[in-house]
Amino acid sequence: MFKNFWGSQEPQPQARPQEMPTDSWYPPSVINSSISSRPTTPGSSTSGSFGISRPTDRPNSLSNVSPAEAAGIIAMLKDKSVDELRKLLSDKDAYQNLLYSLEPVKTQNRVRDELRNETLQLARENLEKEPRLMELRNQCRIIRTTELAAAQEKFHELERKKDENLKYYSPSSLIHRLQDAMSKTEEESEALHQELLDREIDLSAFVHKYKKMRHTYHKRALTHLAAKTCATS
Repeated sequence: MFKNFWGSQEPQPQARPQEMPTDSWYPPSVINSSISSRPTTPGSSTSGSFGISRPTDRPNSLSNVSPAEAAGIIAMLKDKSVDELRKLLSDKDAYQNLLYSLEPVKTQNRVRDELRNETLQLARENLEKEPRLMELRNQCRIIRTTELAAAQEKFHELERKKDENLKYYSPSSLIHRLQDAMSKTEEESEALHQELLDREIDLSAFVHKYKKMRHTYHKRALTHLAAKTCATS
């Protein structure tokens, strides 16, 4: 190897391409990305002793990794020897140790632990509040079956009275009752006039009562006319 390095023309046997471990449990994308990051030695071909293609010839298997994260992973792998890289491909524990030592993985695990702890804390707090919730639920059930029923009955009664008052004091109702009052006053006036004709009442008493009735009648008539005008306009 050293003779070849110093430019010796002595033919050297060509090294057989070393095959990847067939018992590796990692996906091909992980194997390719890990081997392609190892440093090349002088005299080695661009394809490498493991038959790995150039980075520009293979698809980007780390498309979901940011450039900064990829640079960090490459910086960690570039100083490792071939044996160490081969061990990462065949030893699951070594791969896990390397994976968990990466800063993005540490951050992800830390966030996951924080979220899990917060979730557990919220679950504990909810469980502590469960007896109080059961008590409040029972109180609501009692109120719904007793106090609420009485309050609803009273509410319906007040609502019925409100509807009656609105109907009684509606414009149409007021006009109708004013018309009835006018008719009643007119009948009373006619009855009083008949008493005068029948000599059942003297003239002075007749004039006093009749004048009062006619005043009331005309007052109601004018009010009725004004109300009808406002209702139709």
